[in-house]
Amino acid sequence: MPRIIVFDVNETLLDVDALKPHFARAFGDELALREWFSTVLLYSEVASLAGPYSDFGAIGGAALDMTATSRRVSLSSDDRTQILSGMRSLPAHPDVRAGLSRLRQAGFRLVTLTNNASPVVEQQLKNAELTEFFERSFSVDTVRRFKPAPEPYRFVAKELAVDASTLRMVAAHAWDVVGAMQAGWAAAFVARPGKVLYPLAPKPDIVEPDISAAATRIIAADTPRK
Repeated sequence: MPRIIVFDVNETLLDVDALKPHFARAFGDELALREWFSTVLLYSEVASLAGPYSDFGAIGGAALDMTATSRRVSLSSDDRTQILSGMRSLPAHPDVRAGLSRLRQAGFRLVTLTNNASPVVEQQLKNAELTEFFERSFSVDTVRRFKPAPEPYRFVAKELAVDASTLRMVAAHAWDVVGAMQAGWAAAFVARPGKVLYPLAPKPDIVEPDISAAATRIIAADTPRK
């Protein structure tokens, strides 16, 4: 059987940059988006390593307040709500549907694994019109440890009743690729603009600029030879 392909959601499938106009209005600087999202990722790791655990949405709200405080911006409740709710309606990157379609047509099973809570990712995939491609969506909430901790990757393998070596992570985050490979998975890195691999970790066998190109490589690498 071909490998099961596991997709990260935020930034890999969905375009977080769609929130830039909200940040430009609220902060006067669209680059505040990058500061905020980096803070979200940092404190999700803090929640895993030191506790206490909160879901990704709550950490997103706390990180937004931190970003506003550090920039000395008085964030209105409307701006705060629009930014946080905007995470649920992010558009898919232009290359995503074609790549997912090719993988499905080639016979691959596709699932997602995300730091988002399950209700959020369900809404994200529905709003981006991607639900049809995935047989299941996994959330770190089940194990209360954020990626790249090993528990989420182990949980997916257990739930799918497969060996770790039969799974391939597809992500635009070097830390997600590292986490998956350390758990025994294969990985494909989607080198979207500004995204680079961590040079002190093993390099995945597939590195491509988008999902469509990655799909071509995955089909060639992971389809069993007859």
